[in-house]
Amino acid sequence: MKILGIESSCDETAAAVYDNNGLQSNIIASQAVHEQYGGVVPELASRAHHKTIWRTVRQALDEADIQLDAIDAVAVTQGPGLMGSLLVGLCFTKGLCLSRNIPLVGVNHMDAHIYANFIDNQPEYPFISLTVSGGHTQLVHVKAPFEHALLGQTRDDAAGEAFDKIGKILGLPYPAGPVIDERSQHGDTQFHDFPQAMLDNDFEFSFSGLKTSVMYYLQDQKDEEEFLSEHLNDICASVSYAITEVLIKKLRNAIEHTGVKTIVLAGGVSANSMLRKKARDLAAEEDCELYIPKLAYCTDNAAMIAITGYMMAQRKMFAGMNLKPFANLNAINK
Repeated sequence: MKILGIESSCDETAAAVYDNNGLQSNIIASQAVHEQYGGVVPELASRAHHKTIWRTVRQALDEADIQLDAIDAVAVTQGPGLMGSLLVGLCFTKGLCLSRNIPLVGVNHMDAHIYANFIDNQPEYPFISLTVSGGHTQLVHVKAPFEHALLGQTRDDAAGEAFDKIGKILGLPYPAGPVIDERSQHGDTQFHDFPQAMLDNDFEFSFSGLKTSVMYYLQDQKDEEEFLSEHLNDICASVSYAITEVLIKKLRNAIEHTGVKTIVLAGGVSANSMLRKKARDLAAEEDCELYIPKLAYCTDNAAMIAITGYMMAQRKMFAGMNLKPFANLNAINK
């Protein structure tokens, strides 16, 4: 079976090919246009997808050395994401499938982050997934393939969103998450005790208060610019510590609640070095198997869409041409 995966949920236009022998290609076209705005501009994102999607798909097919007629199904991100961006990918994919009579698979972007762990590994079911991205933070009990129970999620900002918003306060370039991660490796995690919210709730998250705390903390300094110049690495380390501590404490709660002995990290924030180290330490303490995707499969990519589509196609989970996009998780209609 040969699956073409297409991803366009936000600001990455991506295409990949996955078959019985594994991942054959994984192409990502990033959109630099958003950097000057300090965040993704939805209208600009959808326009950029429209310009690059066919070229990206063509490159993925060429790299995999496969013709479109040999593709058995096309998997596309159905949501969640930016509606305009999703529509570009979904409409393109429907046209492709109709023109060549190829089956269509609609993929939940958050599911795909979880199943990115299967590109290079085979985690045993059941397992707990800590899925942490720019738009979502979740604890998911994966009992079997595509049989999920949501244990908890963020009530406001996602962890990745908190990193980016705090980075903007600190004057860092967008996306700020990787920059904060790099700087935190040279700072003192105990420099300042930023708040860790909702620790009294086992599985729910909240990060909006942390962003506000950082803003007020900087405003309290006599010379904010000089203070940042001297202690930026320390602040980044303290922020990273606060966010990752909450994530790991909640993950520990989930392990103890379910008794599951396999855990996976998923989503863009799973690339964070501090989170990875703490997850490894937690797995050792709890005697759990831990799986973390390669860095290339953490952020938005089509490899995760392709393998999820492959797993769904194996189970005959195909979609019709009436497949609709959904912008948020509450609108999921399976």
